[in-house]
Parts: sequence; structure tokens; C-alpha cells
Amino acid sequence: MTDEPSTTRDSGRGGTAHGWMIGLIAAGAALVLIGGGMIAGVFTTLLLAGNRGSCDAAGVADRVLPTIVTVQVAGENGSSNGSGQIIDDNGYILTNNHVVSPAAKGGSLAVRFSDGHELPATLVGRDPTTDLAVVKVDDDDPLPVIETGDSGALDVGQPVVALGAPLGLSSTVTAGIVSALGRTVPVPSDDDSNAVLAGAIQTDASINPGNSGGALVDCSGRLVGVNTAIATVPGSAGQRSLGSVGIGFAVPVAQALPIAHELIEHGEVNHPTAGVSVTPIPPSVAATYGITDGLFVQAVVVGGPAAKAGIRPGDVITSVNGHPAVSVDVLTAIQVTSSAGDEVDVVYVRGGHEHTTTVTLR
Repeated sequence: MTDEPSTTRDSGRGGTAHGWMIGLIAAGAALVLIGGGMIAGVFTTLLLAGNRGSCDAAGVADRVLPTIVTVQVAGENGSSNGSGQIIDDNGYILTNNHVVSPAAKGGSLAVRFSDGHELPATLVGRDPTTDLAVVKVDDDDPLPVIETGDSGALDVGQPVVALGAPLGLSSTVTAGIVSALGRTVPVPSDDDSNAVLAGAIQTDASINPGNSGGALVDCSGRLVGVNTAIATVPGSAGQRSLGSVGIGFAVPVAQALPIAHELIEHGEVNHPTAGVSVTPIPPSVAATYGITDGLFVQAVVVGGPAAKAGIRPGDVITSVNGHPAVSVDVLTAIQVTSSAGDEVDVVYVRGGHEHTTTVTLR
């Protein structure tokens, strides 16, 4: 009997999405066994995508690696590493929240550049909801800045290149293709909540622990996504793969850069809200409402968007903008990709009757 993709939460920082276990690309310097063999200590690896069509990975590496950094983190539970890219010549670096969060309370950050020199870094701001963060270094000279691409123009099958520091191996380059677009991927975040990668880019470019926060670029070396999560599946003994199985996810640059600039300007991000607290209902409860899935409304903010739209505690939301309300992440994804003033169509059940309303986010 073959093993099915696991949906069991990992003992580390793991979550589920579409039947796959989504493991955060956590920073880890230790080498791991994959397929019975030890990963070699190769500091710059160029893996081309074969006859599917590929970028000139060597050319991309020459142009882009000077803008890619290894983020070194020290916190109360030890040290780790992730990746990042320079988005401003004043020293601002975009990475993942889960890379820097261990240092958010009294820890320290440092950045190692592709030429080997290191600088201390400070945390500018982080957004646990989208798993993005910005750190800053001070250098005597202007830093090279990664070029920005158009994540909205990507096509499935288009070749891409991933750059970062998997397993602490700085300046590693791997290549593959965009294998899917528009994924909604929940990943664990702070305080046992989920971050949501909304509209994520799926790629088969090899991404491993330590690649988090690094760049996914097009064949011109322009940033199209921030590598953030990988899918893992169980092995023969029920153990999950600790490395790439060919399914990785990146936050589109069209979403990541506006959040980064807001973090730089304000130190935090204020996402629009529906003003409602919800929790998924189990199937047995759903059956009593005559539905298969839903979000039970625990509370609404007095005078908030949901309250103004007529939603009350005790209602069960069954659809959000046409998407089945199967988890809280459905609502979160809408909020992280919307602006204040945007309207959201909501279907809910009250007293055995279905109602439709429009919630204006604020």
C-alpha cells in the first residue's frame, strides 16, 4: 500500500493545505539525509530544469547573488538561519517573519553577504499574518538591489530560479518551473495562529530548510516571489521528508513588496478586517444546520463591518466571496489581499434559513 500525502501536524512548525502537509522552510544548519544519501557541502549548486526549458542559471546567479543574503538568527532557543534579498540600497532586506521571529524578543540578527562579509542587522518590522518581515543593515557603501519582476505575468510552466541558503549553505542556486499559480497555503505563525500565503506561486525548484525568505526570480533575474514553504509527505515509516519533494510555495512579489514598504514606513501592517470572530464547526454540528462546512460566528465587533452587514453571533457563514467557508483561512486570505473599503459577499445560515449579505471591510 502506498503512503498518502500526510495531513497530520508535524512536531515542529507545520500545517495543512489541500491534503498536503505544508512545512515552513525553517532555518537549519545541520545536514540531513535525503533518499539515503548525505547532502554534500556544495556552496553554489546549479540545477537546471532539463528539457522542460530552463533559465541560464549561471547568468542569473552572477546578476542576482550579490543581492541575496543569509539571515543569521540567535534567540533564546538557539541559533538558526534563513535567507533574504536587498530591496533598497539603504540596507533594507525582505525575508520571512518565521525566519526572524526567534529574535523578536531579545534575540539578535546578522546578515552574511555573498562576498562573505557580515553585518549586524536590526528588525524593522514583521507581519505574522503574511509571514513577511524586513530587517536593516548599515553599510558604508550603497548595497546592490534586486530587480523587481511581475508576478502577475507568470505562466504555469515558465522557468524560474530560487536563490538562498538552504541548510545554511549560502549562495545556493536551484532552477525549475512555475508548477501552479494562485495557491492558498496556510502555514503556522505566531501564537498558534496561521499565516496565509494568498495567491502563492508553486514551484518545483528545489527549496529546503534555510531557503525561507529567499528569492524566486524569472530568467532575467527579477524578483517574482519570496520562497516561504514546502510540502512534505510521509515515508515508509511514517516519517516526513525533511527536504524538498518538488512542491514549494512563494509569496508573489506584487503582494510582498507593498507589505515590505509598509513595514519600512510604519513598522507594522494594518490589514483590513471584517470585524468578526469565527471558528470552524465539526461535521456533526454542520449536519444539524443542513450544511457540510461552515464558520460559526462567535462574536462581532459592535458597529464593525460584519455587524453593519447584519451578521450576528450564532450565525454560520457558509461562503465568502463564492468560496466555501471550510476554514478560518478562507476569511484571512480575503482580508490579506483586500483593501479597506472592499466589499465581500457572505452567505450565512440563521435559524435554518440561508441569507446573503455584503460586508465592507475597514
